[in-house]
Amino acid sequence: MLKYANDRDFDEIVKDSKPLVMIDFFATWCGPCTKLHPVLEKLAAASEAYDIVKVDVDENPALADKFNVSAVPTMIIFKDGISIGRAEGYYDFGTLKAKLDELI
Repeated sequence: MLKYANDRDFDEIVKDSKPLVMIDFFATWCGPCTKLHPVLEKLAAASEAYDIVKVDVDENPALADKFNVSAVPTMIIFKDGISIGRAEGYYDFGTLKAKLDELI
């Protein structure tokens, strides 16, 4: 199941997440973000080794600024609370799953 975070609970969610968490910075008006959403749902259901968390950049601009998000979708991968990877744009299920599985 996908999780959602905002300015108030972001740090707690990342800290309390599994050792690996991918944050998807998205916008509701973004076509590639809309296309990516079902991929992320499938990814979240595929493994309990990581969490997938979505952050709406329009509702949480301070988080977008904090992580220098200038394009959506932007995905940032954290391991044990530390950013270890970043990707922008649409990716298919197989590509994202392979990347997360490699980092576990």
